[in-house]
Amino acid sequence: MRRDTTTNRHRFAAWCGGIVSALMLAACGAAPIAQTAVPNPTATTAPAANVPPTIAPPTTAPTASAPTVTQPPVTTDIPAAPTATVEAELPVPDCSGLTPAQTEGPYYTPDTPERTSLIELGMTGTRLILTGYVLDANCQPIANAWLDFWQTDDEGEYDNAGYVMRGHQFADANGRYQLETVLPGLYPGRTRHIHVKVQAPDGPILTSQVYFPGEPANTSDGIFDSALIADVQTTADGLIGTFNFVINAK
Repeated sequence: MRRDTTTNRHRFAAWCGGIVSALMLAACGAAPIAQTAVPNPTATTAPAANVPPTIAPPTTAPTASAPTVTQPPVTTDIPAAPTATVEAELPVPDCSGLTPAQTEGPYYTPDTPERTSLIELGMTGTRLILTGYVLDANCQPIANAWLDFWQTDDEGEYDNAGYVMRGHQFADANGRYQLETVLPGLYPGRTRHIHVKVQAPDGPILTSQVYFPGEPANTSDGIFDSALIADVQTTADGLIGTFNFVINAK
């Protein structure tokens, strides 16, 4: 009996050991085998979330054509100054002598504006065009000669505070000048006249006056000189006077 018990114990132990071994083998076989990932050289790695991609700045500035802008036409409500039309032909220059000098008078103002028309908006009076040549003693035209005119308005008043009825200009390449103005009014003690200074480039200045034919005060004016009377014609647009200045060019 003792021998059978010992044998049974050995058999039971062996059976238990087998059971344990089987359980261990089953447990080991059920565990997954870890796999090592092999990187794919052709795969593209996605950028990290919320991280903007890096963009290299351009090496040259972009070029763009400026838009074409069409400028609107310029308009103005200011009436254009009246334009002078000389209908009479200028007489053949008479160079028998130099133009006589006359007194400047008390009302000369230097640095007048450059303009060929002394007429301003709102002025009244008889429109006058005074034109002619500036010539030297040899009867040759003096290009770019300087002429400075001043006179009274239609009421016989001088503007001694500004430049009304005052202005200078330059003769053209043919020595011709043209002044648009109004017939000057009568200043007390004087006949109608226009003051003028004329100068060739780099030459001496002639100061003189221009008078008008048929004026009753011509005979009583102590300064009046008949050699300074302009040739005046009456037209539908006003008066056209011609007068040539003959001056020393040097």
